[in-house]
Amino acid sequence: MQSLLDHITTLRLVIDFGLVVLIWMVQLIVYPGFLFYQEKDLITWHKVYTPRITIIVAPLMFIQAAVALYLVIIEFSLLHLIYTLLVVSIWISTFLFFVPLHQNIESQKHIEVSAEKLSRGNLYRAFQWTVVFIFGLSFLSS
Repeated sequence: MQSLLDHITTLRLVIDFGLVVLIWMVQLIVYPGFLFYQEKDLITWHKVYTPRITIIVAPLMFIQAAVALYLVIIEFSLLHLIYTLLVVSIWISTFLFFVPLHQNIESQKHIEVSAEKLSRGNLYRAFQWTVVFIFGLSFLSS
């Protein structure tokens, strides 16, 4: 019978993999696509895109955070602490940098600059989630 920690590890791997695939699709397809829209069209598309992507991303991010907190509180180890800090760094970059850029587009302020910053700056977040996934794979050998 599989232990709770084994189930949590499986869930963590699935969520981390889903987020790394999603962020690279956003990096390579979605945000560069924003640069091809005229401002009016980007505003229209952004109002459709944002709630749709949120339905996918938000649950994954909340589950990832919950798993990280579970691991660092209930199954504490240095690996779990590092994993949790990496996840926290993604939340910080998301809410301090990326959410305000989306809000700019939504409120029709600095649209072109915000779209460009999303496209260029998201590479950092793509690397963050990639590191989280790869780091999480190291749990399998420990």
